[in-house]
Amino acid sequence: MKNFKKLKIWHKGIDIVKEIYKIANLLPERERYGLISQITRASVSIPSNIAEGSSRRSGKDYFRFLEIALGSSFEVETQMIIIENLNYVKSNQLVELSKMLDEEQMMIYGLMNKLKTNN
Repeated sequence: MKNFKKLKIWHKGIDIVKEIYKIANLLPERERYGLISQITRASVSIPSNIAEGSSRRSGKDYFRFLEIALGSSFEVETQMIIIENLNYVKSNQLVELSKMLDEEQMMIYGLMNKLKTNN
């Protein structure tokens, strides 16, 4: 078992969750069961799947959890675009979060490629 708390990729995921919750607090109350629920759950899924995958014995299993984390990151990115298009948040408020997501996606891809090479 790997110690996921030592992984930079996991810490970046936690940072994304914190930023998403800040953005969620800016959204209208009427989105509580819509976008707010969806984007917070998807963001939490990123570090959660990285952590869960790290507990798996096989690289193939870990790879699958990383695929889920990557999918969740794209889900968050799409929801950010929707939030911006609905004019709930100004685009300049999403710039840093967008950079964080790009970095996380690249890190996930990198780890997936490493696992693929090792198997």
